[in-house]
Amino acid sequence: MLLKAPAEPIPIQEIPIENNIKLFIKREDLIHPQISGNKYWKLFYNINSYLEKNPENPYVITFGGAYSNHIAAVSAAGSLSGIQTLGIIRGEELEHKWRDNPTLLFAKRNGMNLKFVTREEYRHKEKLTEFLQNEFPNALIIPEGGTNEEAVAGVKMMLNDQTKDFDYLCTAVGTGGTVAGIAKFCEENQKVIGFKVVDDASLENKILELTSGKNFNLIDSCFGGYGKIKDENIRFINDFKEKYGIPLEPVYTGKMMQKVFELIDEGYFPENSRVLCFHTGGLQGIEGANLLLEKQNRNLII
Repeated sequence: MLLKAPAEPIPIQEIPIENNIKLFIKREDLIHPQISGNKYWKLFYNINSYLEKNPENPYVITFGGAYSNHIAAVSAAGSLSGIQTLGIIRGEELEHKWRDNPTLLFAKRNGMNLKFVTREEYRHKEKLTEFLQNEFPNALIIPEGGTNEEAVAGVKMMLNDQTKDFDYLCTAVGTGGTVAGIAKFCEENQKVIGFKVVDDASLENKILELTSGKNFNLIDSCFGGYGKIKDENIRFINDFKEKYGIPLEPVYTGKMMQKVFELIDEGYFPENSRVLCFHTGGLQGIEGANLLLEKQNRNLII
């Protein structure tokens, strides 16, 4: 079964703030209960183009870490579309512990096969990809995070008539596919800001390979490193949900929104700017984050 565009527009919600900036969030997290946010659009053309070729015994292979939103989304898309899936998981130590990991358990329940590799093997994904393509010549192999040209084309679907009137378009950046798609297909007058949650000096060049021009700006939003959760991040996420009724996760959207509020306080945006942030989902990661926080006797994400 092909993935389908939603029948109703994704809602855009205003975040009322005491400032001369108008702040909004597009709730891409609501697009599907299991294939969340930007992952839905990154997979949209990847999966549909593959299935339209009527492959014999369709098989989708991809890569991810222990709490990967992408792994969760691909497993759900495979279950929904009737495709067998394989996840190449970073960290051989997880092979006998995956039942204790909510993301991997979810993937397994969706029928995904899991292959655990060492971090050294995982670093050489190009070699792994070549090996897997030889072993499974008819398989669709999607890169880590889902970022490729088909993903960028899918991200275009996040933009519509509702998004044209904003001055700034903001998204969290992991592998770069979402910000590349927004930058490639937005209006000429719009400014795109990517909030980097990874410390990757090569990220800008990777994005430039996927989009036609440099109409985007990257802002560091790591807060200590990818996947690192500080107490200030937890406080912000919990306060945000209490004030505005919108859940955020701690790796991507939580850090982006926290940085957006910092920029507003610093006067980064000109007066009367209309700022739209994309909620890219990934809320499945909260359960895993809370398991780690609980072991550290720290406050949990509500």
